[in-house]
Amino acid sequence: MADNNTIARPYAQAVFELANESGDLATWSKALDVAAQLLADGQVVAYLGDPEFSNAQRLEFLTGLFAKAGAKTLAGQDKKGTNFLKLLLEYRRVAVLPEVSAHFEALKSEIENVVDVTVTSASAISKKQQDTISKALRARLGRDVNIATEIDENLIGGAVIKAGDVVIDGSLRARLEGLATALIK
Repeated sequence: MADNNTIARPYAQAVFELANESGDLATWSKALDVAAQLLADGQVVAYLGDPEFSNAQRLEFLTGLFAKAGAKTLAGQDKKGTNFLKLLLEYRRVAVLPEVSAHFEALKSEIENVVDVTVTSASAISKKQQDTISKALRARLGRDVNIATEIDENLIGGAVIKAGDVVIDGSLRARLEGLATALIK
């Protein structure tokens, strides 16, 4: 059986093309993000899996849920959003909405020439350090950079930078592990 990422990719591509053609990338992005958050824990998906419900009831439940959460595109206020939900319900693919959202964001970032970067360090990094990292990555990748920071005290020192498929491990832990490997040989 295919995993959720494989299933989600064509749905994300279709929604992305639809949103891009109509100039609604930001609106769809927000709606899909809200949907992903609501469906991520699995309780809503489990509830929707009850065989007692028809697809019309499931659609009504989802549109009401999305309306309360502010996802107007998927809240029955947009015919394209409603049709998208109907399609997901018909093929029992609502559970892949978190993955659809992630793939959509990747496509959106690609067209906007932006890359999301996660900098994981042993301690908090300053705004000046973030700016320095951002400038260096912008020069290396040729794209604008959105930086998010995380703290992992297990790194001991230094940082690990993840930008798409690029991983730069400048942590002290990685250096010590490399030294230990070299000494063992």
